[in-house]
Amino acid sequence: MTEETKEETKEEGTVEVPKKFAKLVSEIEEMSVLDLSELVKILEEKFGVSAAAPAAAAAPGAGEGGAEEPEAKSSYNIEVTDAGAQKIAVIKAVREITEIGLKDAKDLVDKAPAVVKENVPAEEAEEMKKKLEEAGASVELK
Repeated sequence: MTEETKEETKEEGTVEVPKKFAKLVSEIEEMSVLDLSELVKILEEKFGVSAAAPAAAAAPGAGEGGAEEPEAKSSYNIEVTDAGAQKIAVIKAVREITEIGLKDAKDLVDKAPAVVKENVPAEEAEEMKKKLEEAGASVELK
């Protein structure tokens, strides 16, 4: 790799990467979002852990206003739960929303329920949900 042992520069800023992980990090950077999602699921199953555990642990500690949480949420994950009868239209809508290739969009729709896009602002999430539902998909905002 490089002579530098701890720094790798990215467009978003500087991230310190130990030399022993530099090769692994560079390989992960080259992966598609769908491949990375699949890798995370495999690692979760293999090691019996969940990448979402910190977020899930924070939710119960939020207080007594459990009913207010969905309204206060500022970003959502858009999940297609079922492609419905108009699968081609749903694939087109997924491509439009995510700007991914046809094969990746088809694979994502085929393995429903699947997250189409993560951490989307509430207003945009509602618009995307509407587009997917108009195409015939069943959609949940999580």
